[in-house]
Amino acid sequence: MNQKSGEKRAKGTFLQAMKAVSWAFFGVRRQSDHDNDAETLSIGQVVIAGILGAAIFVACILMLVKLVTS
Repeated sequence: MNQKSGEKRAKGTFLQAMKAVSWAFFGVRRQSDHDNDAETLSIGQVVIAGILGAAIFVACILMLVKLVTS
């Protein structure tokens, strides 16, 4: 992060963090989007979005297994 002392960093939204985590789970990401996310998202946003994304993924897998085995 190269910031000049007078510049304010734009804050990323939680939706932007969820989008970044979703693309990370999928395994593809444009370099320009990655750079933008690195500048705007905080580590806390990414961690929370990652935990929530993993929980949703596990819940979907469990529901799929229950559907198939019942």
